[in-house]
Amino acid sequence: MAVTRPPLPALLATILLAWLGAPLASQQRPARPPDIYFVGTPQPIVDAMLGLAAVTAADVVYDLGSGDGRIVILAAQKFGARGVGIEIDPALVARSREIAREAGVEDKVSFIEGDLFTADISAATVVTLWLSPSLNAQLEPILKRQLRPGARIVSHQFPIGDWRPDARVHVRDVDVFVWTLAQ
Repeated sequence: MAVTRPPLPALLATILLAWLGAPLASQQRPARPPDIYFVGTPQPIVDAMLGLAAVTAADVVYDLGSGDGRIVILAAQKFGARGVGIEIDPALVARSREIAREAGVEDKVSFIEGDLFTADISAATVVTLWLSPSLNAQLEPILKRQLRPGARIVSHQFPIGDWRPDARVHVRDVDVFVWTLAQ
């Protein structure tokens, strides 16, 4: 049996690109650089966020900048909620789908590779965030425009503009805020 090898120049180019740290065609990259980089939300804070939002099985939880999907996956596992993660990094979207499958909630959650500033979040009853003060401020008009009255927004660590939170809890040396859009 003959073994086919790539032509030597192609093989050398692949090795050189890998050595230089250039992405190979098989590696996934975001369509544009993320505004903020993924750091997983610690479990006690995820629990506090979902508890502060009073998530139930009737909710649709959207996590903007969902990373590895832990918030929507836990919302589905613990509360029976449906969830949608919006994440710009395709590798994190793939990982989130894998974790959801392993957790047995792939029928309750979905992950969209997309930009949180252009995503349709109008179906959300709960939105979770761990972004930054400036990104939260940029999201403010989107949240007001797209979400229905009664929707809850929970932010790990950072407020949204000059919004007054309905409640705030302190967990692991950071604040978690919740707002309910006016009826």
